[in-house]
Amino acid sequence: MSFWVTVAVALGAGLLGVLYLTGFFRRRRPNEPPLDKGLVPWLGHALHFRNDNMDFLQTMQKKHGDIFTALIAGQYFTFLMDPLSFGSIIKEARNKLDFISFAAELVLRVFRFEATHATHKILETSSTKHLKGEGLGVMTQAMMDALQAVLFRWQEPSKEDPKSWKEDGLFHFCYNMMFRAGYLALYGTEPSGKPTEKSEQKNKQHTEEVYVEFRKYDKLFPRLSYALLTPSEWGQVKKIWNYFWQVLSVKNIYQKDNISQWISDQSQQLAEVGTSEEMRDRFMFLLLWAAQGNTGPASFWLMEYLMKHPKAMEEVRKEIEEVVKKSGQEVISRQKPLNVTKEMLSQTPVLDSAVEETLRLVTAPLLIRLVLQDMEFKLHNGKSYLLRKGDKIGLFPLMSAHMDPEIHSEPQAFKYDRFLSQNGSKKEFFKNGEKVKYFTMPWGAGTSMCPGRYFATNEIKLFAFLMLACFDLELINQQEEIPTPASHLSATERKPLENQKSTLKNKPEKPS
Repeated sequence: MSFWVTVAVALGAGLLGVLYLTGFFRRRRPNEPPLDKGLVPWLGHALHFRNDNMDFLQTMQKKHGDIFTALIAGQYFTFLMDPLSFGSIIKEARNKLDFISFAAELVLRVFRFEATHATHKILETSSTKHLKGEGLGVMTQAMMDALQAVLFRWQEPSKEDPKSWKEDGLFHFCYNMMFRAGYLALYGTEPSGKPTEKSEQKNKQHTEEVYVEFRKYDKLFPRLSYALLTPSEWGQVKKIWNYFWQVLSVKNIYQKDNISQWISDQSQQLAEVGTSEEMRDRFMFLLLWAAQGNTGPASFWLMEYLMKHPKAMEEVRKEIEEVVKKSGQEVISRQKPLNVTKEMLSQTPVLDSAVEETLRLVTAPLLIRLVLQDMEFKLHNGKSYLLRKGDKIGLFPLMSAHMDPEIHSEPQAFKYDRFLSQNGSKKEFFKNGEKVKYFTMPWGAGTSMCPGRYFATNEIKLFAFLMLACFDLELINQQEEIPTPASHLSATERKPLENQKSTLKNKPEKPS
């Protein structure tokens, strides 16, 4: 009898331990935000959040207000929905709210890279050096050269009629061109001394292969980041990891020509602080995803919105043509494409506004901080809440700022001039009569702000600049509705953006 009593006690203790770990016993403490654990232990609201984060957050906001805590896959997230209160979170000291710890946890899950504070510092300092100021000019020129290769030298015109229209999926075309050019600009070209037809062909084939594998990973990334992959998907991810760790290994990369200083400097600094070669190989893949995972889709959305809004297209094209004329260049032929410089890109306020409006509509960053100690947090309205150590606090600016009709009138509409001011000063936005500092946050904010945002913006603008200056473009079906960004849809509603078709051709050549 005593044996069975012992077994029962052990099972009971084990069950209590499981219930504790799954958050079964957690209760809301005085002055904490409303707590919603869902119906399923540990899982909580994970499926709802993964399948449709917009609907989940809207549902929770209607139920609980502008601040609430939810259980998602074993972790407690406090979501803040009031954009006027964002500053208190973004500016809070790192010893209370830490982004780096959360980022390290995420990159370990999705890249198997063991990040540290030293790693974060290396990325930060290297990006400041090479993706801003003079370094940004060098990187912009490298991207310009690479775009010329993929758009002009690698595109094969019809032998019967070199000026004929070419049909392609707009999403595929934009993402493919931007990814391959960015890959060359960052990771270099096949070693050959001087460019030859053979080396060009190698670069073309290699970048296409890398793009195909990258898109496979790109599609799995959201489920991977939530740790909700099926066994079959896990198998795919492991194969893709091994592929990129080999292709982007330090040994392979240093055999390339024209590797960017941004890449080589970080690898060297990691080696100097004792990072293993295996981890440096993994870091190379992390950098590729960080640099190229968003610029291609963003370029697609910019071109899509411009092509669907003739007035916007006309104004942006006119501005580009004026900048080209001021530079003393003209579009002559495929063999003599434009050279668009960093200085030329700084003279395009209309294009800047169109890019910012595009990012407002389609980017959906989730800004996360780890709560390092029990702390008090005050909302803009003066009401205070307690945050619990070990929880995470999240900001979702797409819903709480980008799509707020009080901040942005007709928030679902594309207004290319929304961010243009009449007198040249930075335009201001308001909510409830108060100025809103964080009215758009496509690159994050504070410690989590993307260090490569200036280069990424220049990449997008370069692509638009060349496409509008050197090509004629048309949508095959101008009446087809603009597809809703995937970030706005539930998983069951998403449709492939590759279905959006377009045609393009070189503009008529002028005599040289």
